[in-house]
Amino acid sequence: MKKDIIIPEVENVYVVAIKEWNEDFGENSWYAYLLNTTSEKLEMAMVVSSATGIINGEKRKTGSFRHAFNEVLPETTIKIELLENNVLQLDNHFMLTYFLNGKLYDKNFTFEANTIKDENTTELHTINRFGILGK
Repeated sequence: MKKDIIIPEVENVYVVAIKEWNEDFGENSWYAYLLNTTSEKLEMAMVVSSATGIINGEKRKTGSFRHAFNEVLPETTIKIELLENNVLQLDNHFMLTYFLNGKLYDKNFTFEANTIKDENTTELHTINRFGILGK
């Protein structure tokens, strides 16, 4: 039965970390965004985020946060959440699920501990900004 289930591969849709001005903190902060570089609208997108790792020899895990978006337009981004400085030293996980052309897609993206930093940014051509792609 499992062999009969076809799960399409996610292409041209990413979770990215982008640094931008945070009015509340009065400084630049990292944010997670959902980036759709396809020419089609994503429907019923859901992102579940969490972070895990070791800090000072102690195992740490954040709670899970769920974010739902009715649609993600072609070649756009949607802000998912603020990535607080405390969690940047942990592995940040984002589980993405969405529908495209009536098919369900899902993929897990991870930003490994201490990789969300300025020197790891790359140009995100579709939106003309710099950021870090989740793996």
